[in-house]
Amino acid sequence: MTTSPKELAEFAADADAWFSENVPDDPGFLLPLTFMEVGEDRQFDFLRDWQRKVYEAGYLGAAWPAEYGGGGLSDALQKVATKAMKAHRAPILLNAIGLNWAGPLILDTGTEAQKRAYLKGILSAEDIWCQGFSEPENGSDLGNAQLKAERDDDGFVLNGSKIWTTQGNYAKYMILLARTNPDAETKYAGLSFFLAPMTVPGISTRKLQKLTGEYGFTQTFFEDARIPADSLIGGEGNGWKVAMRTLEYERGARGGQAGGYVSVAPDMMGVIDIARQAKRDGKTAMDDPVLQDRLIGHIMDMHALSLSNDRKRLPALTSDHPMSLPTMSKLEFTELFREISEFALTLLGSKSAYYIDEPNAADGGWWARSYLNAFSATIGGGTSQIQRNIIGEHVLGLPKTR
Repeated sequence: MTTSPKELAEFAADADAWFSENVPDDPGFLLPLTFMEVGEDRQFDFLRDWQRKVYEAGYLGAAWPAEYGGGGLSDALQKVATKAMKAHRAPILLNAIGLNWAGPLILDTGTEAQKRAYLKGILSAEDIWCQGFSEPENGSDLGNAQLKAERDDDGFVLNGSKIWTTQGNYAKYMILLARTNPDAETKYAGLSFFLAPMTVPGISTRKLQKLTGEYGFTQTFFEDARIPADSLIGGEGNGWKVAMRTLEYERGARGGQAGGYVSVAPDMMGVIDIARQAKRDGKTAMDDPVLQDRLIGHIMDMHALSLSNDRKRLPALTSDHPMSLPTMSKLEFTELFREISEFALTLLGSKSAYYIDEPNAADGGWWARSYLNAFSATIGGGTSQIQRNIIGEHVLGLPKTR
């Protein structure tokens, strides 16, 4: 669907005006920097109300089909709306896994009934989604998932456990990878993928406290939990293929997401302000050539990441390695955000030891919290080490690692 420059300009002006008037004031409590940090009911309720408001105004899911609750507009218009959200420093959107992974997967792979059942609730935040991939005993070996899904007369019976389930205690549905055939020829062939309800008997969650002292992750337990047969997506035994497609959405290598943003990037202007105030040998950090060089390097990296994000949408600029930039994006932005937060703490010196709610903390402890939380993004969706292997093997053509 094409959009004229006039339509883009009018939509951009409307979006700018709407976010200018509707971005909520400080609620008086700590708001999450990412969707992985929603650990309190008041945070959850605030962000759920905000997402619903954005959706009802037409600035979320604008490019999803109208028959499933979307706006039926072009992707270019959704990008304009997302740009306005960022410009006005709007709160993050809550339902990240639904908006960015489950929703696009259902649009591409789901049945007509699944599209009509799930997509509108994802956009309105009525139905929160979580992800059931990682398991306590299997680390990064997703293909070795052991949670059992056994066929019975009218569905599947689940037994096992998943861990690091973001917003699992709030979710109504889970995208779930489970083992339906333990005797399959390969471990991958025995897996199936489900859009599993979280509200059936036999499913429970336990909140996990993070290094930051906050919550946001849970462990999820399945004890003879029966889910309906129509929870299956992609066909029985095809779970690995569906999971790999889902990870392409999660890593930014495939489009179709609903729009908006679900994490707050480090503010380079804030880092510059710290550098201007921090003292080194009687001068500001900005006068230190080594620190100045590092600061400029980070600014250049942020700009390069932004340009790469634009470039990957232009086939003429990526024809030599079409998937190189999309495959690299997850690794690059998660590692860069961690490095920038760490650099800010370096500039703060002894003040970096103060955390949120401590009276001497710089910027309310924002940078210390940002740094500690940054590690979760370098692990979720495939660790940075796994991402480097993928780039080496699938982009550079290097031999498969052992």
